[in-house]
Amino acid sequence: QLQLVESGGGLVQPGGSLRLSCAASGFTLDYYAIGWFRQAPGKEREGVSCITNDGRTHYAGSVKGRFTISRDYAKNTVYLQMNSLKPEDTAVYYCASQFLGTISTMGDRSLYDYWGQGTQVTVSS
Repeated sequence: QLQLVESGGGLVQPGGSLRLSCAASGFTLDYYAIGWFRQAPGKEREGVSCITNDGRTHYAGSVKGRFTISRDYAKNTVYLQMNSLKPEDTAVYYCASQFLGTISTMGDRSLYDYWGQGTQVTVSS
C-alpha cells in the first residue's frame, strides 16, 4: 500500500537532460528524507543525492553541479533534475525514503524504509 514510484527515465544523448520524479503514495513525505541511488550493470548501488524534510541537500561528487534535487510537498513528490548527462550516468535510478532521516544518516542504504522500482536512464550517442 505504501510505495514510491519513479518515472522520467529514458534514452538521452550525452550533454542532454532528464528530470526524474519520485511519487509517494499511501503515506506523506513530510517526515521523510528522500535519497536517489543508481546502479549500473556490474557495479555497486551508489548514492546520488538526498534531501531532508526541511530542504537540506547533499550530492555525490560525481554529479555535483549537474544534478539538482527538490521536493514538492503538495504533490508528495521528489524530483531529480539531471543536466549535462554523461555516458557514465547510465544506470537504473532508484528513490528511497528514510523516516526522520538526516544528512548524516542518509548515506546508509540499510536505513531506508521504502524503495521504488527504479527507472532506466541511458546516456548514449
